[in-house]
Amino acid sequence: MFPIIHYGQHTDQINSNRPGETMSAFSVGKSVFQAEAGIYGIKENHSLLEYDAKGFGLDLTLRYGLLLERLELIADLQYQNENFTTPFSSVDKSALKQTVLGAKYLIYDPFKNYEKKINIYSWKANRTFNWRQLVPAVSVYAGANFHFSNNPYSFPTQSTVSPKIMLITQNHFGDGRWVLVSNIIADYISTEYPSYGYALTLTRGISNKWSAFIENQGFKSDFYSDAIVRGGAAYLVNKDIQIDASISSSLKTTPSILYGGVGFSWRYDTNYKEVRINIDSGSSPKSRTQKKVEKKNKKRKEQLESTN
Repeated sequence: MFPIIHYGQHTDQINSNRPGETMSAFSVGKSVFQAEAGIYGIKENHSLLEYDAKGFGLDLTLRYGLLLERLELIADLQYQNENFTTPFSSVDKSALKQTVLGAKYLIYDPFKNYEKKINIYSWKANRTFNWRQLVPAVSVYAGANFHFSNNPYSFPTQSTVSPKIMLITQNHFGDGRWVLVSNIIADYISTEYPSYGYALTLTRGISNKWSAFIENQGFKSDFYSDAIVRGGAAYLVNKDIQIDASISSSLKTTPSILYGGVGFSWRYDTNYKEVRINIDSGSSPKSRTQKKVEKKNKKRKEQLESTN
């Protein structure tokens, strides 16, 4: 009697944050595990300090939907190995460049309890711009950076544990073919060198298998500031596996950074159970029609009774 709408965070196909650096607003879904990994090469040159650095890195993100559809636990790990060369020395360094553990929670979903209505009388009405697309999904993220002693990638006097928080928004345009994700980030906020930044990613679904993206990322602190532009593509192997490739470049020459990489994402959702809700009868076109029919039948019955 009532239409059932599936609104869980889990989707029919894998939804990966790769190959961009932004974090999406939606979780993987309750009891769903997802791994996103990649390898990249990096080349760096500083025009003022006159150093060069070349190397490679590995990054791994582990995501798990815990307890609620809206809640996701996230572990971000990044290992880098490079040769650092100056006019007077050459040093090899390798370590975990990043270790971040955190959680994300979806606080507003514009698609929940919403069903796009089709106007069967007007083709034009169905093709006009849907202003609801401007309303984003909103999530918050809180986590902690972990740095170990003698880490060559840590800045001076960096504490072992420092917090990281983020505001995440996500918009879907053109029936979902265009997706805009924004992250506003405050990192190392309890240290002597807090970092503040943003990341904007625009993704376009080209076909059922291919998607492409462009991204702009910026961050500023007293220790290091930069702006990065990034682009790449992803290919859906099947509903649970995606492969990707990307290339990135900094806008500054102090230092100039160029790196590119490939990666894959894999989802395990065997334990997932669909989350469904019943939409209130007052918001369903079918239920309103049904009410009209019931009202008309009731009136006809009353007329028959009065006639008898």
